[in-house]
Amino acid sequence: MKKTIPFTLLALLLFFVNGFAQEDTVKTTAKKGWKLGALPVIAYDADLGFQYGALAQLNDFGDGTIYPDYKHMIYVEWSRYTKGTGVNQIFYDTKSLLPKHLRMTVDVSYLTDKALDFYGFNGYDAAYHQEYADDEDPDDYISRVYYKFDRKQLRTILDFQGRITSQKFRWLAGLSYYNFKTGTVDIDRLNKGKDDDEKLPDSTLLLYDKYVNYGLISEDEKEGGNIFYIKTGLIYDTRDNEPAPNRGLWDEIILQTAPPIGSVKSAFARFEVTHRHYIPLVAEKLTFAYRLAYQGTIFGKEPAPFYVQSLLINSFSNATNNDGLGGAKSLRGIKRNRVVGDGTILANAELRYKIWQTRLFRQNFYIAAIGFADYGKIVQYRDLDLSLIRNTPDYEQNFEPDAEKNKFGHLGFGAALRLVLNDNFIVAVDYGFAGDKRDGSSGLYINIGHLF
Repeated sequence: MKKTIPFTLLALLLFFVNGFAQEDTVKTTAKKGWKLGALPVIAYDADLGFQYGALAQLNDFGDGTIYPDYKHMIYVEWSRYTKGTGVNQIFYDTKSLLPKHLRMTVDVSYLTDKALDFYGFNGYDAAYHQEYADDEDPDDYISRVYYKFDRKQLRTILDFQGRITSQKFRWLAGLSYYNFKTGTVDIDRLNKGKDDDEKLPDSTLLLYDKYVNYGLISEDEKEGGNIFYIKTGLIYDTRDNEPAPNRGLWDEIILQTAPPIGSVKSAFARFEVTHRHYIPLVAEKLTFAYRLAYQGTIFGKEPAPFYVQSLLINSFSNATNNDGLGGAKSLRGIKRNRVVGDGTILANAELRYKIWQTRLFRQNFYIAAIGFADYGKIVQYRDLDLSLIRNTPDYEQNFEPDAEKNKFGHLGFGAALRLVLNDNFIVAVDYGFAGDKRDGSSGLYINIGHLF
């Protein structure tokens, strides 16, 4: 009974149609000064209500000599669902504010999710049954939010990058702070204003509740906590254009350490290494791009708290949501946070083809079509004590620990469009399919920016 109506597509369509009134040309003109790209955010979800808001990206190209690179970039998003879910984000990136070619990135976000995906840990070891959340299946239906929980996240990130031998080879250092408040879904709030036949069951234990009751999410973690991170790393970057590269490499190695302060009783560290390669097959027209990544826990007496284990580590991302694996920014077509463990590998491949280029309202504009495949796998499992649950009906219902079922991994594939303004403001529309029904069926995503 869940319906999502992405009215933002209407704005994109109008934007596209207006472009045909312009002369079709591949010639681009260097932009100067501040340029703005903006879109409305309008959607509907049966449980969360109507979504409304706006997003905008402001780029300063200076005197135009560095175009399509920029001196300053500001991204702002504000949106709300009528039942309480919301996005508040300010993201700032500058290469000109500080001396000695230092780059500074600042992200301040407050995200409220009244029904965030939760499928358990360790990939296919955690069973997913679509019928449990389908109210049109009366025999097996439990709740539309059975695989959900409530999470509020305050995120502040301050990162710096500086040259080692050149602008291509850089060091990374940063600090970040996260505050999480987690709990079961507020059924009363989501039911407010609904007819009786549309209401969610109000006395049903959700999967999150069962994980808490059986101790798979500890008492110390179930309500969230505070995490401070220290980030260090190395970057090698030869991209010809950061937001929309046609050629080059982008490699990074990052160590993110959580000292024993805040809610962290015992220090732990996570390690990330990513290789991205952009290969031009037809100059300025067709590019093959791929990403290979590993992220895992390398030390710590105890695993990272469950509420941070799904966060993706990277050197730069203005994505509003950086959860994974699964969903818009990692495995398209696969349920968000479907693949969560102590260590994961990720691979993405895209064939990007610029199908149309023009000058639109005196701005450089093109549309690209993309075919993609995404792959993820658990390589380090979160240690779970299943002794309390093993002889209960919940074990068969929610767990399938079988090495063979996890052997291959999780595959998604699909197609996408990119609407690109001034080689920097990128509206991304992706439609992905899950390769296995245990990961869901499909998903439509509307975001800003390339996946990588």
